[in-house]
Amino acid sequence: MDPDYSRCWSTYKKDSWKTILVLAYQSLGVVYGDLSISPLYVYKSTFAEDIHHSETNEEIFGVLSFVFWTLTLVPLFKYVFIVLRADDNGEGGTFALYSLICRHVKVSLLPNRQAADEALSTYKREQPPEKKSSSRVKLFLEKHKSLHTALLILVLLGTCMVIGDGLLTPAISVFSAVSGLEFFMSKEHHQYAVIPITCFILVCLFALQHYGTHRVGFMFAPVVVAWLLCISSLGLYNIFHWNPHVYKALSPYYMFKFLKKTRTGGWMSLGGVLLCITGSEAMFADLGHFSYAAIQIAFTFLVYPALILAYMGQAAYLSKNHVTSSQISFYVSVPEIVRWPVLAIAILASVVGSQAIISGTFSIINQSQSLGCFPRVKVVHTSDKIHGQIYIPEINWTLMILCIAVTIGFRDVKHMGNASGLAVMAVMLVTTCLTSLVIILCWHKPPIVALSFLFFFGSIELLYFSASLIKFREGAWLPILLALFLVTVMFVWHYATIKKYEYDLHNKVSLEWLLALGPSLGIARVPGIGIAFTDLTSGIPANFSRFVTNLPAFHRVLVFVCVKSVPVPYVLPAERYLVGRVGPAAHRSYRCIVRYGYRDVHQDVDSFESELVDKLADFIRYDWCHRRGTTGNEEGGSRSSRSSGEYKLTVIGTVALSGTQDFDIEESVQLASVSADFPTIESVTDVIEMEPVGGAERRVRFAINESKSESEFDARTEADVQLQEELQELFSAKEAGTAFILGHSHVKAKQGSSFLKRLAINFGYNLLRRNCRGPDVALKVPPASLLEVGMVYVV
Repeated sequence: MDPDYSRCWSTYKKDSWKTILVLAYQSLGVVYGDLSISPLYVYKSTFAEDIHHSETNEEIFGVLSFVFWTLTLVPLFKYVFIVLRADDNGEGGTFALYSLICRHVKVSLLPNRQAADEALSTYKREQPPEKKSSSRVKLFLEKHKSLHTALLILVLLGTCMVIGDGLLTPAISVFSAVSGLEFFMSKEHHQYAVIPITCFILVCLFALQHYGTHRVGFMFAPVVVAWLLCISSLGLYNIFHWNPHVYKALSPYYMFKFLKKTRTGGWMSLGGVLLCITGSEAMFADLGHFSYAAIQIAFTFLVYPALILAYMGQAAYLSKNHVTSSQISFYVSVPEIVRWPVLAIAILASVVGSQAIISGTFSIINQSQSLGCFPRVKVVHTSDKIHGQIYIPEINWTLMILCIAVTIGFRDVKHMGNASGLAVMAVMLVTTCLTSLVIILCWHKPPIVALSFLFFFGSIELLYFSASLIKFREGAWLPILLALFLVTVMFVWHYATIKKYEYDLHNKVSLEWLLALGPSLGIARVPGIGIAFTDLTSGIPANFSRFVTNLPAFHRVLVFVCVKSVPVPYVLPAERYLVGRVGPAAHRSYRCIVRYGYRDVHQDVDSFESELVDKLADFIRYDWCHRRGTTGNEEGGSRSSRSSGEYKLTVIGTVALSGTQDFDIEESVQLASVSADFPTIESVTDVIEMEPVGGAERRVRFAINESKSESEFDARTEADVQLQEELQELFSAKEAGTAFILGHSHVKAKQGSSFLKRLAINFGYNLLRRNCRGPDVALKVPPASLLEVGMVYVV
C-alpha cells in the first residue's frame, strides 16, 4: 500500500496529529454533509402516518431509542471500527471491496487481464497466512462461474442504489430545509412557495457543478461545522428547558416497549428511523480523500455527539408539546427568535450535503465506466490539483431533471423518505455482504467471524429494509425501478463488451502477416505516427487488417495501443506504460499497454500523445542500451526472438539515458531490472522489465573495456548509430502528424442465439452504443486526426 499516493490530492504526511486534525476538519464538509442534515426529516418521516404521538410519550421515546442505537451500531461500530479497515490501498466504496476480492480470488470478469498487472505496487498487499477454511471458500468461488456473475450483479446493484441515492438525497434535503418557511407565511402561500423555491435551488446546485467542487469547497467544512454546532446547541437548550430526563429513553427497553405498543405500525415506521443513517456510506466511499484516523476522529468526537444531542433535544421538546403528527418537524423545536438564522444555515447545509452525494455519483459512474460496466460518457476533470474531482455533463443534467421530477411528483417528505430509505439500506446490505467476503478471503479470518458480522449487521439492515420495502406503493418503488433499469443497462453493456473482446481475441492476425506487408504487395509506409487502438494485449487486431485491406498504406511509425483498466484504485505514473516492439527494430512498430485504475482519470489526447512519444523514445534508448550492456545481441538473438512473434514489454517510468560509448542510466525512483515471464489469459507470454519499489535514486554505469576486440567496439558504434536513426525517425514522424485508428463497431447476435441474447445485443447494446459517446470522445481523439474502421461483430 502506498499511503501517500492513495490520498492523491493531499500533500500531507500521515504521521502528525496536526495533519490528522486538519483532515478531520476538511472531512466534515465532504463526508458528513448528508449525514448531518438528517435531523431535518427523521422525526417528520417517522410520524408521517404509521404511528401517532400520544400523551404517554412511549412513541417518541421509543423512536429516540431506535435512533440512538441505530446511529451507534451502524455508523459507529460497523463503519468506523470495521468497514473502514477494508480499504483498497486507502480507497473505499463498493468497487474498492470488489477490487480487493478480485485480487485475492479469481472472480474478475474484466477482459485482457495479465499476470503482469500483479506486479503493480498498488496491487500487492501483505496478508497473513491463508487458512484452510478461507482456502475452501476461495476454491468454491473460483470453481463456480455463475458466482462470478452473481457477485458482479451484486456490486452493480449496490452501484445503482448509490446513483438512486444521488437522485433522492438532494430532493429530500433541500425540500426539508425549505419547508421551514411554513413558520413565516400562511399555509396557502407556503403550499405554493416551497416547491418552486426547492426546484430553483436544485437547478442552481446542478448548474454550478461544471465549476467543480474545489471552487466552493473551501466553505463546505465551515457550513457543516456551523450546522453541527447549531443543532447540538438547540438540542442542549431543549433538553434542559423541556425535559432533562430524556436521556433515560436511550435505554433499549424503550425500543421493546415501543414495538409492543405499536406492533405493525411501529415496524413500518422504522422506514423513517433509518433515515438517521443516510450518508453513513460516504464515510467509506470518501476514505481515499482523507484517512482512517481523520474520519474516525471527526465522527466520534463531533458528528456523533452533535447528532445524538439534536435528536434528544427534539424528543425532549415533543415530550412536553404534544402536537399532531402533521405538525411534527425539525423547526417546531427551534425557538422563534432564532428560526431565520437556523433556516439559512439549514438550507446551506442541505446544499453541501447534496453536493457531496452528487460528486460521489459522478465518481462511481466513472469507476463503472472504467471497469466496462457503464456506457461511455464524457468525463471532465475539474481540478488540476485535486485528483478525482470530476464532472459528467450527461449525468449531471439527467440527475437534475429527475430530481426536479421527484420533488414535483412526491411533494412531501414521507414519499421521498420511503424512496431514499430503501436505496440507503440496499447499499448498506451490499457493503455488509462484500465486507463479510473480505473478512474470509482477504483477512483470512475464520468463517464464523464473517458469518457473525453478516448475521448481526445484516439482520439490523434487513429489518429496516423490510420496513422500507413494505412502502413500495408509497415511494419505495422509485429506487427499485431505477435500480432494475440501471442494472439491466450496465449488465448488457458489460456482457456485450466481453463478447466483443472474445471476438477480437479469436480473429486477431499473426505477426507474420504484418511483417509480410511491403512494397511487393503494394503496401506503402507514409510519414507520421499511426496509433491503432485495440483491447488486445498481444497479436494484431482484426480492425487493423481491415484498415490495410481497404487503404493499402500505413504509417512509418506504428503503435498498437491498449488502454486497459486493472482492479486497483490507482496506477502510479511510473508503472502506467508497458512498451515493447512488434517485429524487428527496422519495422518501427511498437505495442504500448496503458494501465489505469478504477479511480484514475484518463489524460487529454494532447498530453497522452506527447507522453506516448516520450515513453517510446525512453523505451528505444533502454532497448538499445540493454543490447549493448549485455552481449551486443542482434535482433535474431536470444533476447528478441520469440516463438510467438511477440517481443518483450518493458515498464517505462522515469528512465533517462544519455551518452553514446560511456553513458549513465539514471533511474530516478525505484528501478532494478528484473525479468520474469507473465502469461496472459490468452496464454501469450509477456516478459516485463520491472523495478522493485523502495530504492533511492540509483546510477548504473556501463563502461567499454579497452581490452575488448575492435569488432565488438564497431558493433557498439553501429548500435549507437541505429539508436540515433530510430529516435530521429520517431521525432520526424511526430512532426509529420499523428493519426488515430479506431474501430467503428456494429454488434449482432449470431444465428441460433436465444431470444434474450438477441434482444440484449441487437436491440439493447446497439441502442446504447448509438446514443452514448463514441470511443473517440471517450479517448479524447481530435476529429481531424481520426481514422475509423467499420467492423461487424457477430457474437
